Parts: sequence; C-alpha cells; structure tokens
Amino acid sequence: MTGESLTVEYKREYIDDIKKTIIAFANTNGGELLIGVDDDGTVLGVDDPDDVMLKVTNSARDTIKPDVTTFMRVEPRTIQGKSIISVSVQKGTACPYYLGAKGIRPEGVFVRQGTSTVPATESAILKMIRETSGESFEKARSLIQELTFECAKQHFLEESLAFGKAQQRTLGIIGEDGAYTNLGLLLSDQCQHTIKLAVFQGSTKNTLFKDRAEFSGSLFKQLDDAYAMIDRYNATRAEYQGLKRIDTRDYPPQAVREALLNAVVHRDYAYSGSTLISIFDDRIEFLTLGGLAKGIARSDVLMGVSVTRNKKLAEVFYRLHLIEAFGTGMLKIKESYNNRSLQDFIQISDNAFKITLPNVNALQPDKAERPQVQTYQPIEQRIVDYIKTHGSATRAKVQKAFNLSQSVAGKQLRKLVEQGALEKKGAAKNTVYCMIEPK
Repeated sequence: MTGESLTVEYKREYIDDIKKTIIAFANTNGGELLIGVDDDGTVLGVDDPDDVMLKVTNSARDTIKPDVTTFMRVEPRTIQGKSIISVSVQKGTACPYYLGAKGIRPEGVFVRQGTSTVPATESAILKMIRETSGESFEKARSLIQELTFECAKQHFLEESLAFGKAQQRTLGIIGEDGAYTNLGLLLSDQCQHTIKLAVFQGSTKNTLFKDRAEFSGSLFKQLDDAYAMIDRYNATRAEYQGLKRIDTRDYPPQAVREALLNAVVHRDYAYSGSTLISIFDDRIEFLTLGGLAKGIARSDVLMGVSVTRNKKLAEVFYRLHLIEAFGTGMLKIKESYNNRSLQDFIQISDNAFKITLPNVNALQPDKAERPQVQTYQPIEQRIVDYIKTHGSATRAKVQKAFNLSQSVAGKQLRKLVEQGALEKKGAAKNTVYCMIEPK
C-alpha cells in the first residue's frame, strides 16, 4: 500500500483520537481513514470489524459538532485477505467541525497539514466560519461558547421582555445547531470587542490627553458607559437674554445618541479593532471599522438611505427601544444641527466610517460679544438648577441630593461661587448658597 498523505491516514487499531482525524478531513479536503493498517502501510487487520465500525460511528455522532455523520461512510474492506475498516469522510458544508466538549477553539477544531492532523489556528477557524456563513458575521457560530448574559438580561427586564432560551433562539443569539452565535457573543458579558474613548486638550491629537477609557463587556454595557463619559464632557452654556435663560449643550444629546448607536450597530465586527471616539474642544469624532454595507454608496447615505450590516443586532436594539425606527439615525443628527447637510458630518473610506459632531457652542461668537454667558460641566449645571429651584441650599443638602462626598460637594460649590453663578451667604453651619441673578 502507498503511504499516508493529506487525504489518507492509517491506524493500527481503533483509538479515541480517531475522531480528531474525522474532524480534520471534514474541515479540510476530505479523506479516508483505514483502521487495521500500520503507519508504514503494513496491513494488520482488525479482530472484530462490526465492533470497530460501531465505535467509530458512535464516537462521531456523540462527540463531533455539528453532525458530521452525513458526510461519513464507514464500511469493512478486505485487503491482502485481512479485514480492515474504511472511514471515508467528505469535506463538510458546516465547517468548522469541532469536539463538542472543547468548543470552537484550537483545542477542539482540527485540520490536515501534510500527513498529520493538527489543531487549527484561530485565523483558520475564523476563515472557515466566514466561508460557511457568507457575509453574515452575526449568524456564524461564536468561537467562545461559555457565555453569560447578566447585562443583557437586565436590559430585557427593564423593557418587560423575556430572555429565555426560546427567545434567544428567536433573536438569533442561539443558532440552529444549538450553539451561541457571534450575535450572542456581542451581547454577552464576554464580548471581546471594545470602545476606546479619548478626550484631548485642544483640537488635535498632538495635544495631551485630558482623559481616556476603554469600555468592554456586553455591547449594552459599552453603550451605557460610553454615553455616560461623553455626557460628562458635554458642557452646558447658560445664556441670559433679558430675564430668559437659555441652556445649550455643546453637542445635541440626540445627535450624540444616534452617532453612538450608529457606531455600534453598523460596525463590521469581523475586524478585531476597537470603535474609537475622540472628544476635542471643537468636535467629537466617532470612527467605526467597516466601510459602507454592500450595495450602498456614499451618495445614498447623504440622502438618508440606510442598510443595516448587522440586521439581527439592529432588531434586538429595536425591540429594546434603543432604535426607534430603522434608517432614521443620520436624519436625526441632521435635524439636531438645524438641517445642515449630512455631508458636513460624514467621512467614508473603504474600511472605515466616521461621524463628526461639531461643538455648537464653539461655533458661537466670542464671549466678548456675548455678555452674561457661562459654560458649566454637567454636575455644575445640575447643582445650579437645584439651587435655582429651591432658592438656596446648604453644602450638606447638595451633598445628599447628588450623592457626593463632602469634599467634592464643597469644591463644586466654591467653584460656582468663583464663576459668579452662586452667592455664598452666612458662615460656618449657617452657610447657604443662592443664585446670583443677572443685572
């Protein structure tokens, strides 16, 4: 007999590792495994062919996922007067095949390399998943199957929606083969994609960082954490026109919300890099991996046309009322900026999509031309509003109302006094803080 090759493997007798060879053939180019033949091609035969065939069939059916038995043929053969077992395996159509106990990881996925069966690399596994699933990343089986959904459960609970196994199958979190999909991975607490946010001093990245953070975990958690940090740096300009006070945030909250959701829902998660958010003095940039979805041109986006790359992810967000309607996000950003052209906000390359939100207060005339104008950080604005509503407040009341420490509450009040927003009256325990109305 000829020797072993990419598509031929010999085994002296039945051993448990035969299932790895079956997986490797199914994941590569198919092949034939001959049991009862020595490595050098010497025919040894098997004592009980029926027992060996039963063991091979049961092992493949019970340990290999997805079901590979439809691509196998196990039969006895006689060579040189001796009985051997032939296990013919075709290349499967649901690669990667893997050991159910190990999952879709290098320890569980095998391929043929020369005359050997070896663990597949993660890149080879991802390639198999993409080839099997076409362009739908979110429908493909997740490489990680040990997933938890504590954050997702909380969001569904807040909307009075069930989140059991049946609902997870309907949503596409669990696939037809019973394994978690990449959509499940994205919504799980183990999601490996992240959002990185940096706050710069000035208007370029050549300046120093004022702050930065990386948000991980479920996409729900990343959204909440990223929005909260953006909101901390979304200052409020309070302007008085006569007796009327007008508050203007640096960035319209609706525009921030839509840009952030767009960055999460429409990004291409086949890329491993992070979504990047950069806050400058005059703008916020949301940089998303993945260019336009297939079939969409830049001119379509500028007209407000939207095609969702991750349809099932968008459906989940729609059910949770995070997305009010499909395809309206960019139009809401446009409306937030008094219907400015979408061209002012969008930059597109082959593999990236950037939304830039200008700071509306930075676009206003200089302060010298605008007396009686003050810009507050969000916590400062809430303290001002609180005191304006109550007429006055002590440090202790502010501390309790906003769950601040004694030192932080005192620092914020002193800062507002220095800015001319509040007036300090009394002393020691009788100290209160009041509004200073414009003259």
